[in-house]
Amino acid sequence: MPDHTPPPLRQLSQRAADQVLRQTRMVKTMAKAGVIRPHNPVRLAAAAKTILDQGIGFAGGIGAQAALNPDRVAVIDELGSLTWDELDKRSTRLARALADRGVTSRDSIAVLCRNHRYFIEASTAASKLGADILYLNTAFAAPQLAEVCAREEPSFVIHDQEFDDLMERSQMSQERIIAFIDKPQKVALPTIEDLIQGSSSRTMTKPPRLSRPIILTSGTTGTPKGAPRSEAGLDGAVALLSKIDFRANGVTHIAAPLFHTWGWGHLNLAMLLSSTVVLHRRFDPETCLDLLRQYQCDTLAVIPVMLQRILALPEDKLRGDWSFLKVVAASGSALPGNLCLEWMDHFGDNLFNTYGSTEVAWATIARPEELRKAPGTAGRPPYNTVVRLYDEQGKPSAKGAPGRIFVGNSMLFGGYTGKSGGTKEVIDGLMSTGDVGSFDEHGLLFVEGRDDEMIVSGGENVFPAEVENALSRHDSVHEAAAIGVPDEEFGQRLRAFVVTIDEVSESDLKDWVKQQLARYKVPREIIFMDELPRNATGKILKRELKEYDHS
Repeated sequence: MPDHTPPPLRQLSQRAADQVLRQTRMVKTMAKAGVIRPHNPVRLAAAAKTILDQGIGFAGGIGAQAALNPDRVAVIDELGSLTWDELDKRSTRLARALADRGVTSRDSIAVLCRNHRYFIEASTAASKLGADILYLNTAFAAPQLAEVCAREEPSFVIHDQEFDDLMERSQMSQERIIAFIDKPQKVALPTIEDLIQGSSSRTMTKPPRLSRPIILTSGTTGTPKGAPRSEAGLDGAVALLSKIDFRANGVTHIAAPLFHTWGWGHLNLAMLLSSTVVLHRRFDPETCLDLLRQYQCDTLAVIPVMLQRILALPEDKLRGDWSFLKVVAASGSALPGNLCLEWMDHFGDNLFNTYGSTEVAWATIARPEELRKAPGTAGRPPYNTVVRLYDEQGKPSAKGAPGRIFVGNSMLFGGYTGKSGGTKEVIDGLMSTGDVGSFDEHGLLFVEGRDDEMIVSGGENVFPAEVENALSRHDSVHEAAAIGVPDEEFGQRLRAFVVTIDEVSESDLKDWVKQQLARYKVPREIIFMDELPRNATGKILKRELKEYDHS
């Protein structure tokens, strides 16, 4: 029989049905992962109240775990271990100490820390105050650090002692607090540990607003921008759980930097799954394997270059029973060549490849069986995520044809912070990733490169223009151009071409760039030329540079 229901009512009914279907899928996914499971009613009520008061970010997540699993180990780092209850109480003490120093929900706190407990405690303390958290890249040079902090205006900077000199060179005016200490005899500033020991762990009141994490990325000019995210929501976690075989009450080694979206996301996921997090300040391939074995980690979160460095170890270091390692979650750059097959041949079919960006979070996920069939694929969209391809005119790309990648989900960021502002291009409610890709006949996404000149090297964004400008400022350089070229280890690397006025060495120019930009933006090679190729209007022909044979 024909449907006589008015179109608005049909649409409303369909939206309601879709919502029920999404909620049902969410519950099933969380139950399968062990997130939804029986708990002591009193503890469950305490956890629920914490989340209602503090949100589902660091404050609520850690507080809830302290209520549900107080004696379970939350984090293991080079300083030892902390339970969820200890982590909760220590972060409360730190929050009170920061409040005594004038920090309120109207402020932001910058964090310049490697992977250790103080990163978590600083983030959680800020969250308990409702203050925003600005995550700084540990590879920043002084000018970048100064520029970002001048734009974002944090009230305090919490940083590891190793960055003392960097902070001095940046000439920043913000108050500073030391996190991880390398040289106790040279500590001249207040430390997190001092603040924690000198404060109270009495329960905090509900903050007037929820904290915003701000993760730095790069805009179209190459200038690092702040991409604020809402507190980690269930949709983001369920998206990962829908494609990756995470399980509750496990042990996760997060080797990816915590200030990256990928490392930060896994830290949030660990709170949801009641997972013990294993951290080490600096990645070392042999140490990574030792930690996996020592703590029988079932999950490893990495960027692809880390997998390459592990596989470069002597064969005897790779042998053994790795059956305890169920999930190796990689993201941050493309998986080069047959890296996925080489990894799984050594460690089993446990590799999951996630594609996304700071602005859209995770867009697609490739499971091990998909990587076996189609090495290098970015996979398929996870729960509650839409991925579409558009051409340069903003029209949907033809089936099988490449196009610009746009993503829709509940995790899209709301625009860049600071004085620069702006956002990414949006079409039909979907946000651009800045990449070009295509779907194969099985619906698997393949990312083919950037839709502009930006390259991704070892998980870091690099814009040739800012490197060109840096080189051109050298007294001996007349002009410079830079391009991205394929690299088996890092996905891409930067190659620069220079025309010089007088004699200068390649190493001198690299050192020059290193003084001005983050070290991952230093060109791997610099080629000296008599002149750069140009067209009739004087524009440098970079396509010719890509074809240039300097061997």
